Amino acid sequence: MGLRFTKMHGLGNDFVVLDACESAPQLDVARIRAMADRHTGVGFDQMMILEPARDASCVAAYTIRNADGTVAPQCGNGLRCLGAWLHRAGALATGVEARLASPVGIVKIRLVDATTVAVEMGEPEFEPANIPFDAPAAADTYLLDVDGERVEISAVSMGSRHAVIEVDDTASARVERLGPRITIHPRFPQGANACFVHVVDERSVNLRVHERGAGWTLACGSGACATVAALHRRGRVGDDVRVEMPGGALAISWKGPGHVLSMTGPTAFSFEGEWLGI
Repeated sequence: MGLRFTKMHGLGNDFVVLDACESAPQLDVARIRAMADRHTGVGFDQMMILEPARDASCVAAYTIRNADGTVAPQCGNGLRCLGAWLHRAGALATGVEARLASPVGIVKIRLVDATTVAVEMGEPEFEPANIPFDAPAAADTYLLDVDGERVEISAVSMGSRHAVIEVDDTASARVERLGPRITIHPRFPQGANACFVHVVDERSVNLRVHERGAGWTLACGSGACATVAALHRRGRVGDDVRVEMPGGALAISWKGPGHVLSMTGPTAFSFEGEWLGI
């Protein structure tokens, strides 16, 4: 049987959305990887799977799979796309706040308009044991040994794990080399996204992210959130920050500890289809 899907993207970070609210699709690693292939499949960074809500306060639940078939705990751009998908399906009205059950807990979303979605991503987590990250105690930065080079990072979780590295040039050969290495570094026992950021000023940064299980992406919502959280904690940026990525910009707001972090940005529908492969 074919597998119906919707192809969407948030700033070029692209997704296949599956509606599993009525029946669960037959998915295994081989099928996910085949669909994710950009030459012979549909092509995507992550697969977002909508499921029935198990909490009466939520409009739906969802799970996430990376392009390599591995499970992802959270995806900010994908979450915004789900908001737009639910709006088009008639399950979410513009201007109304709704709750979704994510793999790491309840999240709140609100449609600003039909394609712009605001998301409350929760409070950033810096405690190493809770990320998880191998360090004896929480600190603003850590030194990470990567192929003989000592790299200064911040470690933070927004549901998914991130290493934030401040650089002068996000497109340098050094960044190209370090990205894939950091995502699989043993001090992140569950892997991490590598976020390379250049601070323009306290309200604007440039960001490029190598995602665990997906590689270099045009945008990463949770990475943008984690990056602003890490920089804010170090006094490098203010409460409201524009994060410019290769695919476009997100607006990130965080007032610091004790407050949830929010992200606002665009979504787009690409096409509907039916996968007939394995």
